[in-house]
Amino acid sequence: MLSRTADNLYWLSRYAERADFVARILDAAHRLAALPSSYGGRASNEWASALESTGDTDEFKKHYDAVNEHTVCDFLAFSRHNPSSIRSCIETARENARSIRTALTTEMWDAINGAWLELRSYEGRELSRDEFSQFLDWVKQVSLAFDGSAYRTMLRNDGYWFTRLGMAIERADNTARILDVKYQILLPASEKVGGSLDYFQWTTILREVSAFNAYHWVYRESIKPVLVADLLIFNRQMPRSLTNCVGILMEHLDLIADSYGRRGESQRLASNLRSYLHNADIDRIFASGLHEFIEAFIGENNKLGAAISDQYLV
Repeated sequence: MLSRTADNLYWLSRYAERADFVARILDAAHRLAALPSSYGGRASNEWASALESTGDTDEFKKHYDAVNEHTVCDFLAFSRHNPSSIRSCIETARENARSIRTALTTEMWDAINGAWLELRSYEGRELSRDEFSQFLDWVKQVSLAFDGSAYRTMLRNDGYWFTRLGMAIERADNTARILDVKYQILLPASEKVGGSLDYFQWTTILREVSAFNAYHWVYRESIKPVLVADLLIFNRQMPRSLTNCVGILMEHLDLIADSYGRRGESQRLASNLRSYLHNADIDRIFASGLHEFIEAFIGENNKLGAAISDQYLV
């Protein structure tokens, strides 16, 4: 496969996954902002946390003076100044798809091109809260349609493997950021850990990563931060967990290495990342600092993404 084609497949999957992530972050912020004042909703900082989750705070400050519902929703959903806005992600994904149209199945092209066409219907419109919520649900459906079409229609060759690498790198980064922001900044200083607001926030996070039912299936008890972190970091059966994402990376990097007849830096870094998770346990992480653990993971995941680009892509 040409490295240019592999690069487009890899980034097509990353941007489709990122659009889904941003939609989930905005949906969570809306749910938390709607809390009554008795829950502490008016004192919480859900819009700042949404920006922190995406890592785009510095870019936001170049274009907006205040952090509030209107500015954050505009920046994360529709802004052309933000390369990671939902609009930018879908448009960039479509450009990648158009460049390699013959490498995609009809279903994959229809999913991403149809999303791009429908996205244009939102241009210049003032959306009510209900309409914006429907828009976020639509974005999540777009990601499901694209990911499902890739899974169900692609040949299991190097093209498919690179789409899985892009998805897994992006999803691991997203899960880590969601977990880190909840633990670090979402709960106001005036609220106690374990209080009603803290409980509702953890519940909302679980719902937004489609893990609420999975949590109760695995642990069969009330929401506890340490168990939420355990599920999203270590549970191999949880599709969005860090451990599962790294497992997907290892599997498909090994397939690529076997197919091309050589291994390199990306295989070594993926193995190191797996060892980093394998040698950790949730009690030690909370004792030494969840933020520090997540920060180190994100750094290593970024290194792995860079190594994949250097080793295989344009």
